[in-house]
Amino acid sequence: MLLLAVLFIIDAVLVGGDVADRLLNGGTEDEGSESAQATQLLEDAFPASEPNLVLVVSATDGGTVDDRAVAADGIRLAERLAFQPDVSGVTSYWATGAEQLRSEERDHALILAHIEGTEDEAQAVLERLEPDFRGAPEGTERVEVRIGGTVAAIGEVQETISEDLLTAELIALPLTLIILILVFGGVVAALLPLGVGVVAILGTNAALRVVTEFTDVSIFAQNLTTALGLGLAIDYALLIVRRYREELAGGLAPREAVARTVRTAGRAVLFSALTVAVSLSAMLVFPLYFLRSFAYAGISVVLLAAAAALVLLPAVLLLLGHRVDALRVRRRRAPATAAVTDDGGAWRRIAATAVKHAPLVAIGTTVVLVVVGLPFLRVEFGTTDDRQLPETAEARVAQDIIRDDFDSSATATVELVARQADSERDAEGIEAFALRLSELPGVSSVDSPVGTYEDGVRTVSETPAHALRAHEGMSHLSVVPESGIEVSSAEAQEIVLGARDLAGQADFRAFETMVGGDAAVLEDSKQAISSRLGWALLIIVGASLLLMFLLTGSLLIPVMSVVLNALSLSAMFGAVVWVFQDGNLSGALGFTATGTIEVTLPVLMFCVAFGLSMDYGVFLLSRVTEEYRRTGDSPGAIVAGVQRTGGVITAAALILSVVLVAIGTSRITNTKMLGLGVALAVIVDSTLVRGLLLPAVMRLGGRLTWWAPAPLRRFQERFGLREEVPEPPGPPSTAGEPPARPRKQEAVLEDAP
Repeated sequence: MLLLAVLFIIDAVLVGGDVADRLLNGGTEDEGSESAQATQLLEDAFPASEPNLVLVVSATDGGTVDDRAVAADGIRLAERLAFQPDVSGVTSYWATGAEQLRSEERDHALILAHIEGTEDEAQAVLERLEPDFRGAPEGTERVEVRIGGTVAAIGEVQETISEDLLTAELIALPLTLIILILVFGGVVAALLPLGVGVVAILGTNAALRVVTEFTDVSIFAQNLTTALGLGLAIDYALLIVRRYREELAGGLAPREAVARTVRTAGRAVLFSALTVAVSLSAMLVFPLYFLRSFAYAGISVVLLAAAAALVLLPAVLLLLGHRVDALRVRRRRAPATAAVTDDGGAWRRIAATAVKHAPLVAIGTTVVLVVVGLPFLRVEFGTTDDRQLPETAEARVAQDIIRDDFDSSATATVELVARQADSERDAEGIEAFALRLSELPGVSSVDSPVGTYEDGVRTVSETPAHALRAHEGMSHLSVVPESGIEVSSAEAQEIVLGARDLAGQADFRAFETMVGGDAAVLEDSKQAISSRLGWALLIIVGASLLLMFLLTGSLLIPVMSVVLNALSLSAMFGAVVWVFQDGNLSGALGFTATGTIEVTLPVLMFCVAFGLSMDYGVFLLSRVTEEYRRTGDSPGAIVAGVQRTGGVITAAALILSVVLVAIGTSRITNTKMLGLGVALAVIVDSTLVRGLLLPAVMRLGGRLTWWAPAPLRRFQERFGLREEVPEPPGPPSTAGEPPARPRKQEAVLEDAP
């Protein structure tokens, strides 16, 4: 098995070594939506309407862009750019005189262009252009040039994520190793979970590389690979190694200890992996490849982590034997994570308090979680832009100049493309359509092939610039909103919906019209998510209920788990809005608040955090169920389950939180939000929910907590997954009585990692 593992690692490194170069920065829009089709038509027929490269030309020495020398430099730059291969649709302030391309103070002007090809091809073209156009290009005297646009922003995001991911790994790996050494008390045992995590990460990189041959994959998926690869692999390995050391301490030979470990803790690992994988698989139902990418990465890393923990790790333990405790840094009887012993301890006291004062604890904890989650009720969804980059990034600096010094209404422009509008009759229809568009609420003006319209009146007759909006049977119209209307605002969404309603009226059905632009993309993305959200929730909730029933044999416990998991996520969502939307702590965390949350991130964070919450729920409930089956005492089983698993869950949550916080140090806002938000959810779930809320709610349920109809119970007994743990010495307790107290040494070993 070790030989096969070595061969697997070598192949994974060879296959997945260049995965970062194959990942894309996009996927937050529905590729089959109307806005996506409109964007593609505009790129093909009117490349100047979809510029993805922006040169911000700034006058130096206190001049203006209208100075003769500055204008000459700008004209030369635009001409030079127009003759570059794979560049089309070049236009500039000096060629058009358009005021929208000049800053209000006349110290900046824009050159716009469209780089053709795929995202990778566009990046290659940009890398070729940058040396000749950045800074003070050769042949210019009075200008400074900054490169911006979507292509430049994408390139900087990809480069920043790669650098930040390396930094996160350099932070997380040493800290994780230190925590594991403290947990296990020895170096050899601590290295085993870390090795499982490395195998899972390398294997997932190879899997993503293969997936990129068939579909697009987001570069942000790599962050999830690192976080889950280390976090879950260490969770699973922690449980396996802990149980193996227990069996050795109980007198079993290494071979028998490995076998019993796989039959007991191994079943919990398998069950947990299935639960997490199902939660992540729900993202496959969405048409946005940004979300699907996290499903590809998450499912791969979860299954690989479980496989490594169930196949590779037992082989290593068998070869190590008793040497698993080699290179110890402290005595076995004083485990760092032994938060409890049988005669007392923090976790036993916490659980006993929750059970004793169940109504007060349940109500109080629920109120706290609900209050913390209230800010999410005012969430505002938006799209990702350059502001997720650091303030010093050139693409961000260029766009900040445009945002601060140019007409901001241009960023929320709604773009329309109409087919078959080249005849005189269709031209009349386009004119009537543009006139009606200009009367929509919130619209400032409409530019069309036949002129510019404002408030139902043509204010500018057809010019050569307008004529360029007609091409091979298609017309391009731009609806410019009033000043102050942003892409994510309700007013911009109303303009999109109004334009679509107008296009569907009988008077304008002679030509097919598609509505695009950033505001339309946002509207279509929200529709794509909301239309599939029910299916995703059905998959997550249905599968979780089924799996938890197979584990516990109860109808009520699965419902409790799902409800409490969802409640535990309220703190994460409330904090996300309070911090990242409202901008609180933005200075300390180093990001720029935009007043909105990227529309796909809550779905992603819910699926990931819900899966991790179920992971810890499996660890706890498997032990509670085991104790209840052995004793029949529900309150005693709850306390014993929390006592036996509290230290393990705490250690696992601490390690996963360290990894997630390391991911959260990223300079990319979306990655920071993902890492810090899920870390908060993990901490809340492993402390408040598992230590207080779940024990209290289970105690309130009493014996009804464990009830199930006879046919379903027989089904669970036949097909359910349960740990086959031999009973401890001494007669089992009768129903309703506390379990017999095991010997002191056994209690210490039981709590040891």
